Amino acid sequence: MYATPYLEKYKGKTTRHTCPECGMKESFTLYIDANTNQPINSKVGKCNRESKCGYHYTPKQFFIDNPSLTPPLGGGWVGSIPKTITPPPPAGTIPFSYVERSASYKSNFVRFLFDFLTDKQIEEVYQNYALGATKNKEVIFWQIDINKSVRTGKIMQYNHETGRRIKHESGSIDWVHNKLKKSGTLPEDYNLQQCFFGEHLLKLYPDNTVAIVESEKSAIIASAIISDSIWLSTGQLNGLSVEKAKVLKDRNVILFPDLGGYDKWCIKADEIKLFIECEIKVSTILEDIATEEQRTKGLDIADYMIEELKTKTSEKQIQSTFTPELQSMIEENPALIFLIDKLELIEV
Repeated sequence: MYATPYLEKYKGKTTRHTCPECGMKESFTLYIDANTNQPINSKVGKCNRESKCGYHYTPKQFFIDNPSLTPPLGGGWVGSIPKTITPPPPAGTIPFSYVERSASYKSNFVRFLFDFLTDKQIEEVYQNYALGATKNKEVIFWQIDINKSVRTGKIMQYNHETGRRIKHESGSIDWVHNKLKKSGTLPEDYNLQQCFFGEHLLKLYPDNTVAIVESEKSAIIASAIISDSIWLSTGQLNGLSVEKAKVLKDRNVILFPDLGGYDKWCIKADEIKLFIECEIKVSTILEDIATEEQRTKGLDIADYMIEELKTKTSEKQIQSTFTPELQSMIEENPALIFLIDKLELIEV
């Protein structure tokens, strides 16, 4: 079985090439054969100018187009560029003691959750995702990989009333590894390799469906309502990759992209299926139900769940066909109706 090809890591201008489509210099990233650490082909890669060019020629499509060039076992991709590339170093890790020391409910993000989630739900997501907080009441979303190694922590400030991110001088996001580098605790060459937020839950629940969303906020809120699934976050639209998805082998996976991200995640799902043995599909739920106003606002799955919880709490949408236990859950959280009908994550 072949090792998964990966996009060449950035190590300066020499690792970015001329795009074969638009001709722009230093904008093209090659796919690297993990067996030989050499590019697969000079045209197999991705242009970084996504909006202006959009060229993306995957290894899968290359070998579909060139069936006679299928590599032999052990590597040796035909048509590769004669270039030696040093294998990437192992991912850097942070002592788990930092996670333990940061553990706290006292973030404005958690304060926001109390508006529509129960104490029990908040306790569960707090424990499951190891939520932390800073002295300034920022939330820390720790990235803990499947082997329980801490890669980094994303630090964000939220408005406790609206649940929206608040920007500061350097933007809306800070990182634990950056702070530790500045303090001299971590070396300057710390090798950050991000993983899924919530990835450590995969070993704890080996048979559960895996639901993947873009934001950590969406993963937290969705997991509080539908605990039968493992909710992971990519951290951003472009945070879904074959490399990250290696931990999804043999899993049943459903992707829930934000509005505007459906096409891109369909392409990513096809790439993942090529290299990783898993069942994966992309949900169209937001594309199907969103109004123009919601599209303009950039709706994500968490926004819809919050809206359902806040506007339908008094409607008691209980159906007699549900079990008493599920009826009780729906009475407490009306958004379950939406999830049952639309997300196809649980069977009734």
